[in-house]
Amino acid sequence: QVQLVESGGGLVQPGGSLRLSCAASGRMLNFNFYAMDWYRQAPGKQRELVAHISTGGNTNYPDSVKGRFTISRDNAKNMVYLQMNSLKLEDTAAYYCSADSPLTTRAWGQGTQVTVSL
Repeated sequence: QVQLVESGGGLVQPGGSLRLSCAASGRMLNFNFYAMDWYRQAPGKQRELVAHISTGGNTNYPDSVKGRFTISRDNAKNMVYLQMNSLKLEDTAAYYCSADSPLTTRAWGQGTQVTVSL
């Protein structure tokens, strides 16, 4: 099972930026075989997808973050990133990295907290 470890969360003011990182390791397929996602979950709310990158590098975002968040991957380093710009108060949440492939069950990281506050 692939193991995912997120980092880069923290406290930032509205309008600021953060870059989240997710490192994949463990018993895993070639990292190229995983579609990678970033999800977030705020207190009292359901977990929601905020960014997706396919094995081929295609990306998708919900309207709530489109134009502000950018997902990228470095297959050579088994890493996926989430660049978050123009952060808003409503972006405050725990952010989770996830790996998915047709041959494995979806894997999740432990999450990293992002707090946007004045």
